[in-house]
Amino acid sequence: MPLLYSIGKLTVGVAMRLAWRPTVEGLENIPPTGGAIFAGNHLSVADELFLGSVVPRHIAFWAKAEYFTGKGVRGWVTRSVVGGLGAIRVERGGGRAALSAFDGAVPVLRGGDLIAIYPEGTRSPDGRLYRGRTGAARLAMQAGVPVIPVGVIGTEKVQPIGARLPRLGAGEVIVRFGKPIDLTGRSADRTSLRQVTDEIMAEIQKLTGQEYVPRYAPARTDPNGGGELPGS
Repeated sequence: MPLLYSIGKLTVGVAMRLAWRPTVEGLENIPPTGGAIFAGNHLSVADELFLGSVVPRHIAFWAKAEYFTGKGVRGWVTRSVVGGLGAIRVERGGGRAALSAFDGAVPVLRGGDLIAIYPEGTRSPDGRLYRGRTGAARLAMQAGVPVIPVGVIGTEKVQPIGARLPRLGAGEVIVRFGKPIDLTGRSADRTSLRQVTDEIMAEIQKLTGQEYVPRYAPARTDPNGGGELPGS
């Protein structure tokens, strides 16, 4: 675990657990070693904070490319932080630029680390669970690692869309981890990727109880400058 990430768990992570006391279920489903992908629903920017605070292992989160290229003292500080946290660079453009994030994630997973992906591709605008994009399934097959479904409940009240900071006393937060989904031997053609992704979303829905919407969530600009992870 990177030193800066360890420090973050002992400071921010402990503060998150003490302030909101999230209920955590299914930690036994997280393998003690080896790479895996967390695939979860996405209600709030705070999802990442709660996930990082309750998972005992290091999670390599995604960070937009601008964080790696800033200039001056502020840019140096930002580069040092995201690098020290072991973040994976994400290009905000579409096509090949966006897929480069997955290329960078494969060696991380094969090296035994954990990565979190939100298959919906953006935060839910209304609390419902939207159709998943196939990126998590494709990456899991390419790296040869399992997918662990994650269901988070209550974070949209702690930090609603547009809120800059989490709010105390906003309600209960629950984080549930499902059993790992082994994709060994599954075909990576488009039809199979769609089927596997639908299976992953079904497992997430079991954990959250959200209403499922069989279409992609509407794309939008993130007002907080973060939280949108690759899923396509």
